[in-house]
Amino acid sequence: MTDEDDAIETFYTEERWQNWIDRLREEDLDLEDEDSARLLMNLQEDTAIAVAKVLESYEEDLIDEERAHEELSEMQEIVLAEAPLEDDEKAMLLESVQMSLEVVFYAAQEYVAAGAADEASLDEYIDAAAQAEAEEDIDTAIGYIVQAGTLVVDGEEIDPALAEEMEYGLVAEWVNGLESLQNAMASPETVEEDD
Repeated sequence: MTDEDDAIETFYTEERWQNWIDRLREEDLDLEDEDSARLLMNLQEDTAIAVAKVLESYEEDLIDEERAHEELSEMQEIVLAEAPLEDDEKAMLLESVQMSLEVVFYAAQEYVAAGAADEASLDEYIDAAAQAEAEEDIDTAIGYIVQAGTLVVDGEEIDPALAEEMEYGLVAEWVNGLESLQNAMASPETVEEDD
């Protein structure tokens, strides 16, 4: 740990995640409704912003590699834990957000451990992941998406057309998560929990 470690903000808390879960529980969710869609997107973006802040602090040597890994691991435990939502549809929507965020954590951890991938372009990694998913090789698909994610952390941008053309599936969910990370890296400001 560096001397500045103790002065660094708390990056994420159980309470912060719980506030989002409480809002989900209280809302009448209808994905045709703009406010419902925005709530789910804000929940996802808020987590991505917290990840981006850890990465930013690491890049600026405000925290060391060990602290970065610890922060990301703790955040991952909070966000990917099963949430007690009685409504099946809400639970399914939350699981979709968690799936998108899963690769955000993996990519961030990989970036801290090994830096940005350099064996292919961002688009090539995403294409390779889609191909692996089509062949039902999910482990390989997630490996490629994590490599793509390290490039997003490094400042590369996902082609919006590529994301739009994707068939719905795991890779599309993961790319959605990486787009949240991309937005967060560009502007790591906290999403307000209250509109």
